[in-house]
This record gives sequence, C-alpha cells and structure tokens, in this order.
Amino acid sequence: MPTIELVACDMAGTTIDEHGDVYRALHTCVVETGTPVTDENLQTWMGADKVEAITALLQLGGHPADETTVRACFDRFRSLLRQYYQETPPQGLPGVEQALRTLKERGIKVALTTGFSRDVAEPLLESLGWAVGEDELLDAVVCSDEVAAGRPYPYMIHRAMERTGVKDVATVAVAGDTIVDAQAGAAAGASHVFGVLTGKLTSADFDGSGVTEVIGSVAELPERL
Repeated sequence: MPTIELVACDMAGTTIDEHGDVYRALHTCVVETGTPVTDENLQTWMGADKVEAITALLQLGGHPADETTVRACFDRFRSLLRQYYQETPPQGLPGVEQALRTLKERGIKVALTTGFSRDVAEPLLESLGWAVGEDELLDAVVCSDEVAAGRPYPYMIHRAMERTGVKDVATVAVAGDTIVDAQAGAAAGASHVFGVLTGKLTSADFDGSGVTEVIGSVAELPERL
C-alpha cells in the first residue's frame, strides 16, 4: 500500500460541526418557493455544489429550475446560513483539529474540499481560525465553484492534489460524511475512502458508495493511516 501523502476531507459534518445548519438552510430556501423536499432527496444532494443541489431539488419537487429561481434560492441559502452561523457559531468536531495537526506533523498534506462556494467557505474557516499555510492547519482548501463540477465528480480532489504537489492519486485518502463524498473519492481513484459517521448517515448507508472503510470521526484518521 502506497504511503499516504495527502488527506482530503469534507468540511461541514466531517471536520466542522455546524449544527445541521447547511441541511436546514438548503431545505428552507427550496421549500420557500413552494417546492416539496423529501428527506431522501435532501440527503442525496448534501455535500454537492449548492447551486447544483438547489437545481436538482427544485426539479425533483416539480418546480421550474430556471436561472433566476436558482440564483434567488442560492442567495437565500447564503443569507440563511449567515444568520444561522451568527446565532450558533460552527465549531471543529471533537478531536479533529488535533488529528489534522498530527497528520501534518507526519508530513502528510491536509486539504479541505467543500460543496460551498469560496465566499461561503472562507468566513466559516476564518471563524474557526483555520488557515492555509506551511505553519497553519491546512495546506489547501478547494471549493465547488473552483472546478468544472462538484461532487460526485472527482475534480476537487484532483485540484487539491495540484495545490499540494501530490502527483499519485494512490497516495491520497479521502474522508466525508455523505454519499457524494465517498463517490467522489472513489471516482478520483483514492486508495482510502473513509465514510465518516459524524453526519446523518449510518454505516449501512455507505454500502455501495465506494468507501473502503467507515469510521466514527476524522479524529480517528491518524491511527487508521
């Protein structure tokens, strides 16, 4: 098994406890248009690029997903998320920050990938004091609006490899709390794809998604690797 050079983790629900506010904001911004949203469809699109998720949820609910409606929903999503984060600030999940620091101390690059756009992700990371740099917690952050398509496509993982100078995808480990996180890791060709149970899924939910192992938390990664 190749030595791991890069760990790429999802943000909300995987490394960051944002109290389910992304789930709530995504649900609310679509339902406010009069479009029904099932829990199953919402969970399917969690972790995906949020514009793509809104478009899909509108279509699944029988609402025209024209550009104007999608843009209005996305603006509402961002507004709701800012409001929720002000009311209940996000926190790093227990043990995760130390685990990421341990990986960096071992010489492993640490990247975060997210279905958020850059303008949503940066204030969230700043509020936690998580920054990119040689002496910082992270080596790269890749947002869904910086690639051709978000999850389940592998492009954010490949962009993280570019930004950290990692050339062999067999040396990459991916961790996430949603099905599309796992699918993106498998599509990228990562040697380790961890399904993480700090979100809303059970171990059984990850069956067939491409995970190589299910773990309770990203805090376990140093021992698993």
